[in-house]
Amino acid sequence: MNSTRNSGGPCNFGTAWLLLCLAFCAHVADEALTGFLPIYDATVLAMRSQYKWFPMPTFGFREWLTGLIVANLVFLLLTPFAFRNAWWLRPLAYFYAGVHFLNGMGHTLATILGQTVSTIHFARPAPGFYSSPLLFAGSIYLLIRLRATRRSLAAVS
Repeated sequence: MNSTRNSGGPCNFGTAWLLLCLAFCAHVADEALTGFLPIYDATVLAMRSQYKWFPMPTFGFREWLTGLIVANLVFLLLTPFAFRNAWWLRPLAYFYAGVHFLNGMGHTLATILGQTVSTIHFARPAPGFYSSPLLFAGSIYLLIRLRATRRSLAAVS
């Protein structure tokens, strides 16, 4: 039974983690190729002018893309631990899935509305929209696997 747990069998969330990591990679490429950053930066500046406390930073293209590539690599490097159903990775996995679900929701809502805030409009679909279904599917699948493997952890203990 222990070999099934470590080999990618039904008692871990490794496949779901890996698929969400790959969806994140596709999403970064989608955003980079469809002009996401200028919309994001303009939205942040508009929010800061309205709300002085607004904490989000603006980015240059190189630093933004480098940061996301590094983040993707870090998450991909954690994949073997997801296949081992590492208990310490589970809180991060819930957070990771939640962030990507909300990210996909944001791109979808922006596409429906054609704007991020009242002063920032763009042609539809919103930049980053095409990969949003991958984020939705990957995050939901990861949440399902996390819940299923929680029961597996309790049975093993």
